[in-house]
Amino acid sequence: MKFNVSSTDLLQGLLSVSRVIATKSTFPILDNFMFQLEGKSLTVTASDSETTLKTIITIEDVAEGGEITIPAKLLTDTLKELPAQPVEFATDPERSVVNISWMSGSARIPYGPSDEYPELPGLENAVKLTFKASVLTDGINSTIYATAEEELRPVMNGIYFDITPENTTLVASNAHKLVCYTRNDVKGSDAATFILPKKPANILKNNLAKLADETVEVSFDKKNAMFKFDNTLMVCRLVDGTYPAYKSVIPKNNTNVITVARTELLNASRRVAVCSNQATGQIIFKLTDNMLEITAQDLDFSMSAQEKLACEYGGTPMEIGFKSTFLIEILSNFAYDTICIKLADPNRAALIQPAVQSEPEEEICALLMPMRINN
Repeated sequence: MKFNVSSTDLLQGLLSVSRVIATKSTFPILDNFMFQLEGKSLTVTASDSETTLKTIITIEDVAEGGEITIPAKLLTDTLKELPAQPVEFATDPERSVVNISWMSGSARIPYGPSDEYPELPGLENAVKLTFKASVLTDGINSTIYATAEEELRPVMNGIYFDITPENTTLVASNAHKLVCYTRNDVKGSDAATFILPKKPANILKNNLAKLADETVEVSFDKKNAMFKFDNTLMVCRLVDGTYPAYKSVIPKNNTNVITVARTELLNASRRVAVCSNQATGQIIFKLTDNMLEITAQDLDFSMSAQEKLACEYGGTPMEIGFKSTFLIEILSNFAYDTICIKLADPNRAALIQPAVQSEPEEEICALLMPMRINN
């Protein structure tokens, strides 16, 4: 293998796939990139055995193709220290090293054969749909923070994709909070579902962040999902199991409605939460006509805080407690200026929605379980 490439172009491609490599890999081969150079296309692959990323880099100056595996950290650390300039890669089969040369110096890195590198799994009877990159990014950003970390219920640790001929909904929940993000412009030919694990979801949103208008082709079967976009391919193993019936827990008749500026409520909750009980993190909403008082206290440390906010509220006077970290997470991830919090009573879940749905193809709601108030 022998070629010349821009150091920045190569490094950018390597970094886009390197996110998948595990800190401590079970198989030493997975600490490496796989390079496959054919014609003017250099395919770089990285994997942790459950998720695999591939990207294609166009190489104009190719003397000889081939396939090798090369230590990922060693190569990226070397390229990070180089200013933008042409770099030559040339393998020495007798010594099993890659000679990397640049304007003022060179380095020698060991390489290995590619035949031990795991192959991509195939998809059987795959279901297909397409997302706009910005839409998929928004969907993941709007839900991933609500996923759980549960060993006994792994289905809760990922984002649930619920696809119908009418729309597609992304759902995440940790049993204390639940978020649903629905797009009416993303539809399947038939009803289908899958659960995307948290790690590939994070990798996906990071790689899609700068590709707002690109199309993402999604294919999946019962075991794996494949995402194609730009010059990149990601294949990941799905979470196996049945997701809970999320629609049945979303309240339909919460008639006590608070309408309030999201940023004002978020900032007030953050300020008051500083003085909340360190073990529970509880803040309390006291609701009267067009007034919301937020309070918190920690009797063990003689701390308390309160703040009043003007709001629209004509419902039943009420006190309801929430875990401040969960409420702040939801408010931080809502991209709307004004929100509605719909309540039934202090013992049932609150439904949080935008006051005005400014994006006609988008629907989003969050469910937050209350905390018992100890008087």
